[in-house]
Amino acid sequence: MINWSNCPDVESAPERVSGALVFCGSRVPIAALFENLEDGITIKEFVEIFPGITLEQARAVLDFAAKNSLTAA
Repeated sequence: MINWSNCPDVESAPERVSGALVFCGSRVPIAALFENLEDGITIKEFVEIFPGITLEQARAVLDFAAKNSLTAA
């Protein structure tokens, strides 16, 4: 499991989305990014669907996941 506490683009607040991991400053769960990518949506389409999320944020979350998935295994 990835420890997201060191990712500056991710936060969790109990009062928002039941404490789910979300993109900072939003109510969009980071799980939505991974689910949409699995369904074939491109990262550019994702940020169009969720206009509060920037392309840089989405890329940073993916980069963090890629770098930390090896250490979490």
